[in-house]
Amino acid sequence: MEKKKLVLGATGFIGSAVMRELLKDGEAVKVVARKSSNTANIDPYDVEKVYADMMDSDSMKKALEGCDTLYITAAYFAHWAPDPRKLYETNVGGTKATLQAALEAGIEKVVYTSTNNTIGAHGSPPVDETADFNQWDIDDDYSKSKYLAEIEAYKYGARGLPIVIVNPTFVVGTNDIRPTPSGRMIIDVASGKEALYMDGRTNIIDVDDVARGEILAAKKGRVGERYIFGGTNVNVPEFYKLIADIAGVEPPKIKVPYSIALLAGHAFVAKAKRTGIPPFVTPGEIMIGHRGEWYDCSKAHNELGLPSTPLPETIKKAVDWFRENGYLSKK
Repeated sequence: MEKKKLVLGATGFIGSAVMRELLKDGEAVKVVARKSSNTANIDPYDVEKVYADMMDSDSMKKALEGCDTLYITAAYFAHWAPDPRKLYETNVGGTKATLQAALEAGIEKVVYTSTNNTIGAHGSPPVDETADFNQWDIDDDYSKSKYLAEIEAYKYGARGLPIVIVNPTFVVGTNDIRPTPSGRMIIDVASGKEALYMDGRTNIIDVDDVARGEILAAKKGRVGERYIFGGTNVNVPEFYKLIADIAGVEPPKIKVPYSIALLAGHAFVAKAKRTGIPPFVTPGEIMIGHRGEWYDCSKAHNELGLPSTPLPETIKKAVDWFRENGYLSKK
């Protein structure tokens, strides 16, 4: 009987892209959902759906029955949470429980989706996978929780789990139904309502390139290694202008000094604590952007064959999808 590929997080942004790429390859796919999940990203597809929770090792072990490969794309992705402990419970505790299930199930390959945040923000010149995490001094529990989760991945690798770690950068693309922080940024700029910007450096990758890279990592990735999945290194003002040009709106024109942006970030978080509504931007995100996130992604390109969609094409795909699905007004 053909073994299946299990995608944990398939209802989300990156996971749904992995699911679609696997189906293109003719693979048999099983996806994990929770009872509370928005299943719009998986409903149209012919995949086996199982209910499980990454926090529950027993349910994950049951979900893994009949599978030879596990793609872990699920995470609590937010740079602010009403209760920061939830970030650690999900990203660290959930990763540990899931990896324990995979070890007990004898899974042949695990691809764990980490983040560039675990490598840190080092500015220019671009850094590679050997760079040290440098964000302990930044109030960003997402980055810290994912760093600690990645340590768990290495621990399970040392125990014999055949795991490969991938570190996507700023991911943009279609089917971002939540939307993620990166998707919200695209929407804000493409709506023409964003007037402010701050200097910074970032690296952008298409979600479909990430998904193809994950499949390549399962096939060719070296066990115990991590690979930065990135595309184009770009200055933030240039990135914003490209989004605005593609969307047919005016780009943000008012440059905000770093010190003022940081104060604003603290004010946004203070308001979020009162209202429970996520802040527009956090001080942690501002500090990370100020330090700059440029990466050397040659390891993933050379060893895995990670594809690289041109940045304008990636942005257009994202803007078009947000328009077609009601996140942006149609022109």
